[in-house]
Amino acid sequence: MAELMPSLPLDTLAAAPRDVAAARLVALGPAARLVFRGREAAIGPAGEAFGVPLPREACRVNAADGRYALWLGPDEWMLLALDTDPAPIFAAIEAATAGLPHALTDVSARSTGIEIAGPEAAFVLGQGCPLDLSPEAFPVGMCTRTLFHKGEIVLVRTEPEIFHIDVWRSFAPYVWELLEEGRREFA
Repeated sequence: MAELMPSLPLDTLAAAPRDVAAARLVALGPAARLVFRGREAAIGPAGEAFGVPLPREACRVNAADGRYALWLGPDEWMLLALDTDPAPIFAAIEAATAGLPHALTDVSARSTGIEIAGPEAAFVLGQGCPLDLSPEAFPVGMCTRTLFHKGEIVLVRTEPEIFHIDVWRSFAPYVWELLEEGRREFA
């Protein structure tokens, strides 16, 4: 999977990243981010309009052509599109689901994205995340809301040694610094 989530406030923190091959840390680039909530009748049309079927299995990700649909709740999905203006996607989904019970919100400016990658990425995340991040418990293609220390995040495993973190901009420097702290023993 390619990069998922956008970044802006991490620019100063990421300006001179330390090279730690065991757990590389990268601020991710821009993406459209929409939250879709809908009932059964709206789910298929929304996925078709987005270009990626919305996952029907809890805590899973479907992806195609730089677009990602993350299942976050019984009737909630986060839709991410890399380097894309959210307005056309929003309009297409609204047109496809017109008259069907649903809600669609553009939250592109709310969060920022961080990637942590490398053989010790799960270990570093585990220092502040209560989840079992072993490949058996949290496989590639899994996503969930969780905590990293005191910051709420959306965590996605995109490859065996790559995780993407979506974090509210106000918590991004806090999460970044704690990830840096976790990487320190591998420097």
